[in-house]
Order: sequence, then structure tokens, then C-alpha cells
Amino acid sequence: MNIGFSLSNNQGLTNVQDVVSVAARAEELGYDSVWASDHVFNVSYVYERIGTRPYYDPLTILTFAAAQTQRVILGTSVLVLPYHNPMRLAKQAATLDQLSGGRVALGVGVGVIDTELEAMGVPFAERGPYTDESIDIMKTLWCDDDPRHNGRFFQFEGMAFSPRPVRAEGIPLIIGGTSRAAIRRAARHGDGWHPTAMPPEDLAQGIRYLHEQAERADRDPDTIPVSVSVPLQGGRPGRFALGTEPAEMRANARAYADIGVSRIVVSPYSGDPEVVFPAMETVAAEVMPAVA
Repeated sequence: MNIGFSLSNNQGLTNVQDVVSVAARAEELGYDSVWASDHVFNVSYVYERIGTRPYYDPLTILTFAAAQTQRVILGTSVLVLPYHNPMRLAKQAATLDQLSGGRVALGVGVGVIDTELEAMGVPFAERGPYTDESIDIMKTLWCDDDPRHNGRFFQFEGMAFSPRPVRAEGIPLIIGGTSRAAIRRAARHGDGWHPTAMPPEDLAQGIRYLHEQAERADRDPDTIPVSVSVPLQGGRPGRFALGTEPAEMRANARAYADIGVSRIVVSPYSGDPEVVFPAMETVAAEVMPAVA
């Protein structure tokens, strides 16, 4: 099982250089990936966590991180697709993929904060259809020589698109979310499923449902890897935490590995560099060897 680390762009770190420094140190310590999160406004649970402190843009942070690293996967955990124009996002992601030598993985989701979605121009009730159409558009733009689309929200044809991602099959689109609808979306369209903070026993049930839905969609379940984003501590009520003591971390990480999780993305869930960097060191020293 691989281990990634959150860049903590969503934790209110006041010095943006601390955020991008996480990427270089994570690569040195052997993490396979670094991940950035996505919100536009500090609202709802985001405001409760960081108030008016900075929440940095994920793709900008990952672009800076790409320039400071050579190996780690650059992931989003997750982009809220209704906040983005899918054609513009496809171009931004493909450009970053070219800059980084094919290291981008996009975790994507529908969003849950109704006021933010409405402010960004997508009604809450339309976020699912908008997300599905956005996924179709990005795959078309990345892979088709003559891209065209005639959908509910967008239409285009007769125009070339560039750049393409490094890989011919495009950038991996990993579906975030814990709902049955998210799992079905992963089974239909995803290059992976990426829920947040699910206990191993609940995640095991979700994996069984994912496999059932994949088979219904005539897909091999083994082609849809499962990763999970999990904080070390705290987090929103009702969410699972990996733990802060090494023995607890190792036990929980092994529990994820035992049910077939391919990667955990660890978040220190703190806006204090004095917590973030030591946490990264501890996980590398104590957890990585236990699940390698």
C-alpha cells in the first residue's frame, strides 16, 4: 500500500511557502504522492476550521510543487467539479501534466456546500449531472482527435484541443465521495474511488458495492483502485482518524491494507507547521515500513 501526504493547503497555513515545502520533504521521505484540496470560499465547515485564514488554490499549489519535485504524484483530494469550467480545467490539468512529466491525478467530486455551489453558478440539485458531463468532456478533450460534445450544459465541435496529457489514455480521474451515488460514478467513469475518513469496516462495505456496480457496468473491479484520505486527528464529527500514536497509526493503516486499499492520503489536519512537518516524519518512520 502506498502512502500520500496532504499539502495542507486547506488548513490555514499563513505562510504559503510552508505549503509547497511539504511537497519536497514528502518526496525526500518516500511518500508516493502529495495532494491538495479545493474550496473557493471559507464557508460552512471550512470557516469553522480556519476562519478567514488562507485556503490556497490547489492547481496553483500543485504547479509550484511540480517544480520542486521529480517523482511524487500530484493529486487533488478532491476538486469540486461544479466549481470549474471543464474545458478550462482540462487544459490546466493537461498543462500541469506536461510540466510534471505525467504525474497528475485528479480526484474529483460533486461538492456538498449548497451556498458555495450556488455562488459558483451550479444549483445544488444539478451538481451530479454537471459532474458527470464534466468528466465526459475532459476525457473527450484529452483522448479524441476530433473532440465534440453535445450535452445539457456544454456543446462544442470543430475545434482542436491542446495540449494533450502525457499519457494517451489521459489523466486519471479518481472519484471522491462516500455516498452510493459517488460509488456508482466511480464504477461507471472512474479510474479509482477516493472517499474521505471512512472507517475500515465501512469502507470494506463500500468496496463490495463498488465491485458489484463495476461488474454491472461491464468493468473489471480490479481496474478501479481504492484510496482513502484520512486525518491523523480531529476532523469533522463522525469521521475516522488514523491516530496520533505510532501503534494506533500502524494498526489502522494495516486495517486499510487488509481490505484492499491501495493508498492512504494522510492529513495532519493542522495549520501549524510545528505539527505538519513532525507528523510527516512520524508517518514516514512508523507507518510506511509497516505497510510497504
